[in-house]
Amino acid sequence: MKFWLIAPWLPAEEMIELARMAEEFGFEGMMGADHGFVPETMAAEYLYTDDGRPPIHGGLPYPEVFTTLTAMAMATEHLKLSRAVYVLPLRNPIEVAKASGTLARISRGRAVLGVGAGWMKEEFDVYGVEFKTRGRRMDECIEVIRKLQEGGYVEHHGEFFDFPPLAIGPAPDAPVPVYIGGDSKLALRRAARLGDGWIGAGNDIDEVQGILDQLNAFRTEYGRANEPFEVVCPVMQVNETDRLKQLEAKGLSSICFGFADNYELPLEQKRGLLQWFADNVMANFAS
Repeated sequence: MKFWLIAPWLPAEEMIELARMAEEFGFEGMMGADHGFVPETMAAEYLYTDDGRPPIHGGLPYPEVFTTLTAMAMATEHLKLSRAVYVLPLRNPIEVAKASGTLARISRGRAVLGVGAGWMKEEFDVYGVEFKTRGRRMDECIEVIRKLQEGGYVEHHGEFFDFPPLAIGPAPDAPVPVYIGGDSKLALRRAARLGDGWIGAGNDIDEVQGILDQLNAFRTEYGRANEPFEVVCPVMQVNETDRLKQLEAKGLSSICFGFADNYELPLEQKRGLLQWFADNVMANFAS
């Protein structure tokens, strides 16, 4: 089993020190969060709360993705670096291909592109991107990014993006792995069809087997059952070691640690929580 630190809503300068701590304690990688901004008012359409109200507000920090990840890369040697998740349909895939490819070079292959279709319509309205086509747009973004990161001149003529032969540099040694987030059936199908992995939004342990079954069925449907695939899941019950080991044997690659509602704790207290997780959870999976 591998372990990721999911740490949204942190000051940018704290993320660098926490990345060092995560590497020290043996985490596989670290993920933050992404929103270009938080509107003052939002419709209650968030998928992961009972009342549909999103658990965010304008006082929460969302450091710019690639600036922060690059700083974290320079402060570590082995830690993988991602976002859970980057709202890909809002962005131009040429820019994302170049930024993530450069991060892959700087980090010597430790970049992961964790992406999602997004849920906040207000965000799409301000960016001037049509909300209802975000799924198809994200699919095409992934296609464009992978084309460009193969290196050399490529052209693209699609529904949302159209460009003549062009090249980005530096291209990474290999396309950056794409992990796709979201718990809906559509998101799981997209991850199975296009992703190198899947990122959960926070799941009860009783839900995980069903998710694995769906991912495996979809990957078989798309002829990808034998390809490498990472399943990164924030499981609520991290102390159920035996059950987690059974799920690991069936495809659960990584579980996650987060600070829950304790993001405002001083850094040293966060370090204490990481130490607790390493001693009481990670140690149970040591070979």
